[in-house]
Amino acid sequence: MLSLTAPGTPYPPCPAPFNMARYVLAAGRATPDKIALQIVRASGSARWSYARLIAAVRGTGTGLLRLGLAPGARVLLRLGNSVDFPIAYLGALAAGLVPVPSSTQLTVPEITRIAHEISPALVLAGDGVALPDHAAPVVALSALRAMHELPPCDWHMGDPDRAGYIIYTSGSGGSPRAVVHAHRAIWARRMMWDGWYGLTPEDRMLHAGAFNWTYTLGTGLMDPWAIGATALIPEAGAPLGLMLKRFDATIFAAVPGVYRQMLKDGRKLDLPRLRHGLSAGEKLPDFTRDAWRDATGREIYEALGMSECSTYVSSSPARPAPAGSAGYPQQGRCLAILDPDGQPVPKGEAGVLAIHRSDPGLMLGYLTQTGRDLLLQGDWFVTGDRAQMAGDGALSFLGRDDDMMNAGGFRVSPLEVERALADCPGITDIACTEVTIREGVSVIAAFYTAPEALPEEALHTHAATRLARYKQPRLFRHCTTLPRNANGKLSRRALRDAFEAAS
Repeated sequence: MLSLTAPGTPYPPCPAPFNMARYVLAAGRATPDKIALQIVRASGSARWSYARLIAAVRGTGTGLLRLGLAPGARVLLRLGNSVDFPIAYLGALAAGLVPVPSSTQLTVPEITRIAHEISPALVLAGDGVALPDHAAPVVALSALRAMHELPPCDWHMGDPDRAGYIIYTSGSGGSPRAVVHAHRAIWARRMMWDGWYGLTPEDRMLHAGAFNWTYTLGTGLMDPWAIGATALIPEAGAPLGLMLKRFDATIFAAVPGVYRQMLKDGRKLDLPRLRHGLSAGEKLPDFTRDAWRDATGREIYEALGMSECSTYVSSSPARPAPAGSAGYPQQGRCLAILDPDGQPVPKGEAGVLAIHRSDPGLMLGYLTQTGRDLLLQGDWFVTGDRAQMAGDGALSFLGRDDDMMNAGGFRVSPLEVERALADCPGITDIACTEVTIREGVSVIAAFYTAPEALPEEALHTHAATRLARYKQPRLFRHCTTLPRNANGKLSRRALRDAFEAAS
């Protein structure tokens, strides 16, 4: 049998005309007094009802349109970890604009490159966030918040396939790539409700990430709101175990590193309302899963995904993953494991995981190379993730088919980091790779050649002026030479293997 899954019953098509923000808030319009969002703190919480949230979103849409923006115009979000981020994001979508979220960790050169690529009509700026060197007008946070009180905008309805939002991911070519998603992408996320979350309208989902992270934005906010549940977002530094118990969280979502931090003291966690946890962003180590089960009596369900299609393989309460696997394709997905010729391999054999072009959650394309036909191998979008499929359809993740690194849930290209550090005074050659420093913990490491070892403080300072914090190497190692293959190509894998063998 081939490593190929058919979606079975065709996935219901996205309604048309359609607006992503209207869809996300539709369940809340039926329950206006229900709490949509609680920002939880050790000292209490701030609450947003669905009525208040919807009014703020539609008021923001009105405010943006009053600035003269036309449907389809791009709006660059430079907003921090606050509720202003999702309100501005949905407000832009409501008005037919195209929001472009960006990490506040990006430096001025990084965000300037992005601005010149997307040509935003407007920049929404939080206090103290690096802004691009670009001609687009800037709206400060105080003016953005004042828009909440404006009359509601009309929902901009249209083709579900039109551009909805743009997110950035590092590509294997070494530069961040702008991924263009259609409004219908949110409709495809319904596959996750049963295929990963086990989500119901009665749930209270606490996501450990910041408001302005795409993992939080989708799993922690958009999906709970679309089904009419309550989203809980902790204030930075809030004790998560206490927050889960005090605010009656029923589902908890985080990256593996957060679970590790919560478990490091070895204490039991009393979480009577919690049904289960969710994990994504990087591989969840088995020992972390086992330790969480021992500390809480609850399971963690994992998902595999990417910026170009969000998650598509997962375990769930209804269908737990067999030992050693990542889970199953979500109902409605059509996936395959391909050989180098683009043909499905037999089950049990390794290959590259691919998504069929018909998937409703697949991106429209990259901004600089739009049109999915340019990105496909036949009818398949090739993810770069190596995997194999068992006889029952369960998928095991075998790593990347390239040198991409994972930094706390963010994929980072080694080429981007190497370019940023190559002009550091004294460095003659450099290579970056992800290395494991202890079980379940990996970091970005930079290996460089130079006449003599350079001061680490100077190396870290140089990196900080050119790279967002999550892209900066945590380790620097001076080498006499860097390993290369017979064709002279740099071997990052050899560097990683040598480092880990010596550790």
